[in-house]
Amino acid sequence: MSRPLEDILFGAPSPRAQTAIRVASVTAAAVLLLLAAGIVFRFHAAGQLDARFWEFFAWPTTWAFLGRGLLGTLASAAMAAVIALAFGLVLMMGRLARLRLVRWPSIAVIEFLRGTPTLLLIYVCFLVLPSVGIKLSTYWMLTLPIGLATAAVVAEVYRAGVLAVPRGQTDAARSLGLTEAQVFFLVVFPQALRYIVPALVAQLVIVVKDTTFGYVVTYGELMQNAKVLIANYHALVPVYLVVAALYCLVNYAISRASKRLGGPMH
Repeated sequence: MSRPLEDILFGAPSPRAQTAIRVASVTAAAVLLLLAAGIVFRFHAAGQLDARFWEFFAWPTTWAFLGRGLLGTLASAAMAAVIALAFGLVLMMGRLARLRLVRWPSIAVIEFLRGTPTLLLIYVCFLVLPSVGIKLSTYWMLTLPIGLATAAVVAEVYRAGVLAVPRGQTDAARSLGLTEAQVFFLVVFPQALRYIVPALVAQLVIVVKDTTFGYVVTYGELMQNAKVLIANYHALVPVYLVVAALYCLVNYAISRASKRLGGPMH
């Protein structure tokens, strides 16, 4: 007797399927371990794991230098996130507006910013704006393009969350005599945020990683400072491993913080 489709898709796996999953997991873990061992061996053969390439990490000045770069990364990412969340909300409201005079320009801005690479926007701020008399600091040459590019994606994330809120919530709020603005900001948008927290966190992680474009404008962020250490000590692999660990810690902290903001829907 065949199992219903719902049981196959959503039910607990059968004993045979559980065995297959365990075998596949063990095989994948073994392959990853072999790959990691091969990478470590190649690093060792190239001499990148020698003590002389790691000893400068015992100096306080090294960590102070990396710390300044990390602060630069966090400062740029935090402001870019604020720009993206605020401007993304404006773009989303414009896209959902009933007036075509508001809706179509909002759609055009969203599509333009989504389709334009962040690096190209940075070059515009770095090369084009100064030629017309608009001079920005290196901080804003990096932060503003990242914020604008992310805002377009955030606007679509917001819109997906708003459209996911059941229509009955809006109708019930209107029946209580609330204005359209009150319905949106007091009823619809708070519920939409709960749906889109994972997507927003993913965008914040991308914002942090996009700050590595700081080398274009010589902004003192983490990756830029890492390149300085590599140039001075010729420790390519050790520096990049440490910097990668720092980026992972920052993104892990963002993910942990998001779990406090987005609780389960009731």
